Amino acid sequence: MPLFLCAQTKRKQHKTKSRTKLPSLEQFYSAYCLQPDSACNPYLYYQVYDWAGTRYQYSGRTKKGVDCSGFVTEMYKNTYCVNLTGGSRDIWTCVKPIEKEELQEGDLLFFKIRKGQISHVGVYLGNNKFAHASVNSGVTISDMDEDYYKKYFFKGGRVNE
Repeated sequence: MPLFLCAQTKRKQHKTKSRTKLPSLEQFYSAYCLQPDSACNPYLYYQVYDWAGTRYQYSGRTKKGVDCSGFVTEMYKNTYCVNLTGGSRDIWTCVKPIEKEELQEGDLLFFKIRKGQISHVGVYLGNNKFAHASVNSGVTISDMDEDYYKKYFFKGGRVNE
């Protein structure tokens, strides 16, 4: 995974009623046992914080509403300057498959939830945590050891460079 930051110009403020009020940055990191100071790319964590609470919207790709692949696409574009397109199955074709034991910060996680096909994707943050857009919670952080995610986890993937 590239260790550079994507060049950012003026950051737009996204004010919308669809996002929940967030705790402070420090409280947010602490609540999820994240340590961005020791991260390879702390900007990844900032991006997760910036998107946290955005509501789920099928095929959404904005802070007014986003689905899992839209969230991953925006994370990669804004953090690594990598353009991914399509849904979770399309993104799967752009990665090198890796096992859970090989996961590194920024790798992608793929889940087979519907009909045994890849139907969900998230971004690995380390310490078994990953960021994703869930239907019930919107953009959130979950633990890979939660029963639901253990049941449906398929593989990790590292974006081909």
